[in-house]
Amino acid sequence: MKVHNYMENEVHVLLKELLNNYPDVCQCEHCIADIKALALNELEPHYVVTNKGELYTKLNELSQQFEVDIYKALIDAIIKVKEKPHHEK
Repeated sequence: MKVHNYMENEVHVLLKELLNNYPDVCQCEHCIADIKALALNELEPHYVVTNKGELYTKLNELSQQFEVDIYKALIDAIIKVKEKPHHEK
């Protein structure tokens, strides 16, 4: 079985949504990876191995705080990358 940080799924999905509000942020592969890495480093990991574990984590998603924490981490990461991208403009 494969071990997976379920938080990666949520960061990926919510980042796509959130970037619509930040059209001036570079969306190249490098900047997107930097945003995801910064956000994931601020969030508590949720590792799952089984379908049951993934289901339990999805139930946790229903918590409003779970989503708020992800949005905050993503917004902070977007701002950091926007201010200092790691590539030439």
